[in-house]
Amino acid sequence: MTGSRETSDLAAVPLRPASTVMLLRDAPHDIEVFMMQRTTAAAFASGMYVFPGGRVDDIDGAAELDDLCDGLTDAQASELLRVPNGGLAYWVAAIRESFEEAGVLLARDEDGQFVNLQDAERQVRFGHARHAVHEGSLSLAEFCRTERLRLAVDTIRYVSHWITPVGEKRRFDTRFFVAVAPPEQDLLHDDIETIDSLWVTPSDALSRARRGELAMIPPTVANLEFLAPHHSTRDAVAAAQSIGVPTPILPKLRYDQDGRVVGIVFPDDPLYSQLP
Repeated sequence: MTGSRETSDLAAVPLRPASTVMLLRDAPHDIEVFMMQRTTAAAFASGMYVFPGGRVDDIDGAAELDDLCDGLTDAQASELLRVPNGGLAYWVAAIRESFEEAGVLLARDEDGQFVNLQDAERQVRFGHARHAVHEGSLSLAEFCRTERLRLAVDTIRYVSHWITPVGEKRRFDTRFFVAVAPPEQDLLHDDIETIDSLWVTPSDALSRARRGELAMIPPTVANLEFLAPHHSTRDAVAAAQSIGVPTPILPKLRYDQDGRVVGIVFPDDPLYSQLP
């Protein structure tokens, strides 16, 4: 999030809606979260360790998807996000991005169970669909209808809301979610947008970030700090559920007299109110 201030009006850079989901699993005496390293060729957060996620696309808000979502309507989702409408698209985007980037599908089959991807034939079929959805040749809605699946949006909890500082060349209005990874699915990075992946306890991830072993942007660190005190997926999901509507966090860039960015200031910093 650093760089030089340009003479153009960077405040006019549009905010792009985005969704990110922290996928959890239980480990002995703790929880683990799935993280991936973005390719160094990425235009945003290159080389950083992140959670699955990305932009909310227009297709994520397609009306046909509303009938494929379990337990949450667009009106309810929009109320949680404090938006007039289209809130359900953020949950759908979290599911779609997780499928594309990590190969995990938060969806239920006709028996109401999470999709089991341990069968070899189904692994191949869903693997092809994963790439087709990513390429845009297959919509998530079409895939769900073909496989008779329903999107498990009711298992995804909204935990935080981060907005990229004014002054950045790319700005995102990102909603962070948390969900328990389906037990019969293996997560793996896509080797396209992400080049490495790992399951790690939140505390270990934070320690490795402090040692410089895992590069992370501030929102990732803050969300790991939220997870760290919770040592079971049940507790983590309950904590997320208790948040209700998160307060948006909009950091500010701090510049020196020559217009160079010298730091990032967060709302709890006394200096925050002094910055434009």
